[in-house]
Amino acid sequence: MPRKNRSVTEILFDWVNYLLLGLIACLMLLPFMYVIAGSFASEAELTERAFFIIPRSFSLDGYKYILSSNSIFHSIFVSVGVTFVGSLVNLLFTVTMAYPLARRDLLGRNTVLNLVVFSMLFSGGLIPTYLVVKALGLLDSYGALILPGAISAFNLIIVKNFFQELPAGLEEAAKIDGCTEIGILWKIVLPLSKPVLATFGLFYAVGHWNNFFSALLYLNESSMWPLQVILRQIVMLSQGVGSASQLDTTVQLPEQTIKMAVIVVGTLPIMMVYPFLQKHFAKGVLIGSVKG
Repeated sequence: MPRKNRSVTEILFDWVNYLLLGLIACLMLLPFMYVIAGSFASEAELTERAFFIIPRSFSLDGYKYILSSNSIFHSIFVSVGVTFVGSLVNLLFTVTMAYPLARRDLLGRNTVLNLVVFSMLFSGGLIPTYLVVKALGLLDSYGALILPGAISAFNLIIVKNFFQELPAGLEEAAKIDGCTEIGILWKIVLPLSKPVLATFGLFYAVGHWNNFFSALLYLNESSMWPLQVILRQIVMLSQGVGSASQLDTTVQLPEQTIKMAVIVVGTLPIMMVYPFLQKHFAKGVLIGSVKG
């Protein structure tokens, strides 16, 4: 509606919305600002002040302690590699399973879908999963961090629903032109699926980046640990728990500052990926989630 034709009530309603959303945004940003400020504050200031967004005394003790570990840079490389390769594997398996399940004339389709839904409700548990990983020879390999969760059942169903909503006429026209099923998937379906692929690619990437429990279970060599495990060890060491031999640090332990710096180091890299996918994110989350 043109601005000159808007009533006072409508203008007031918009301003109330702006103020309310701005207030909510500030409430959500304040914890992040406090954590970032706390990571650059001294240990004494964190003890004295309950909340602040600008530190009085600038200190890099937390980051110095984290970076004093000889394994921190290698663990970052491991996390980036596992996140990148793992996300590609997740998307590959999810897409190649969702595409045939989107065909309503597929033989045994309902049985497979029921098994997928069953896996969302029931799982083998921790010990059977560990035994399967061990039997497959994946212990002490990065495959143990990627393959056991190669497909998310929930994400699979959403992607399948998205493929079902694509116009059937596009595939029929491609078949008339002599395009194969793989050609249809690669040249038609995937280019039209950028929003959903970007969204679930981000979901998979965040899951791999934040995952530390699988590494603790399946990787016995500390040299293979990803970033999150190293950061966990640093926090435990700063609290007097664990062995310093695995980290080889020589800097004094500022416990509270280390916790803040660990959050920043563990969160900032994956947050930097979001702006590149943001334009697809909102559409990708909603599309395909209504129809079954």
